[in-house]
Amino acid sequence: MKNLIKQIIRFGIVGVIAFLIDYSLLYIFTEFIHIHYLISSIMSFTISLIFNYIASIYWVFDVQKKQTYKEIMIFVILSVIGLGINQLVMYVMTDLWKIYYMLSKLVATAIVMVWNFVTRKIFIEN
Repeated sequence: MKNLIKQIIRFGIVGVIAFLIDYSLLYIFTEFIHIHYLISSIMSFTISLIFNYIASIYWVFDVQKKQTYKEIMIFVILSVIGLGINQLVMYVMTDLWKIYYMLSKLVATAIVMVWNFVTRKIFIEN
């Protein structure tokens, strides 16, 4: 139980940093570079995902061995599903419900964060 709490805290720290990367790049790409918010979201999500992967492997889940091709592919598949969830939530909230895209991103991030922790705990650590 103590190890799980430690992992959740570390996952939270990594998540906050990844969120700041994702959220700030989304805003920069959309507002300053004038890229459509859904394309900006893919770009910012991907960059923050790379950070999140490295931090998760080496610090959160403390994976001691080198990642195999299979483990990397599982991570990529789970991440693509997470990106799909992110994009769907953002599209529905922003285009259909007319909510500001940066607020939509907050909700999408919360949903994907739960997805990421549960699936990484199940598939990457074990």
